[in-house]
Amino acid sequence: MGGYGSGRQGGKRSTDSMNPLDIRRLHRAGLLTPGRAFSWQWTVGGKEVASIRLRTEGDHVILDYRNRSHGGEWRPMEYPVYLEWTNCTLGGRRVWFRCPAEGCGRRVAVLFGSSIFACRHCHGLAYESTRENSGDRAMRRADAIRKRMKWVPGTANPKGDKPKGMHWRTFWRLSAEYDAFANTSWAETARCLGMIPR
Repeated sequence: MGGYGSGRQGGKRSTDSMNPLDIRRLHRAGLLTPGRAFSWQWTVGGKEVASIRLRTEGDHVILDYRNRSHGGEWRPMEYPVYLEWTNCTLGGRRVWFRCPAEGCGRRVAVLFGSSIFACRHCHGLAYESTRENSGDRAMRRADAIRKRMKWVPGTANPKGDKPKGMHWRTFWRLSAEYDAFANTSWAETARCLGMIPR
């Protein structure tokens, strides 16, 4: 039996299928100091699947990586992505990428890698959550509650005990929410398998 999100067909590619470069993570890691050069990697199951080199130069970062299309020759890619800083309502400043795709320039927090790193609009990407059916959404929410409760992941596993330090009222509320989400998820799975009529 397939897991979360199995059986989805067609439509736009999703943001989950691309390598994201998130300016917030770079900023939190202290990597946007002018003159700083560093590498960034993407991993799946602990194995590196892609990497990029970046160099911070004042009002922009230089992206440096190799790309190939449809199994062709590798081509070196190097170009600037400009940064913009905005003031936050409660103080401090926030940094954004300016999408480097020709004719775009949108202010975004995340660029997605392909032949060029660009915003999700330029790549025509949908957020994965917009492709969820009611069962997928319920399973995602049930899993989020399991994580908060420190239970073993997966709705097929039994519920665990109340986490240490959690109020009983919070525990009972989250347990009831979990039951509702898990029941919706299992009902949608049964409908997809033809076990109950739609």
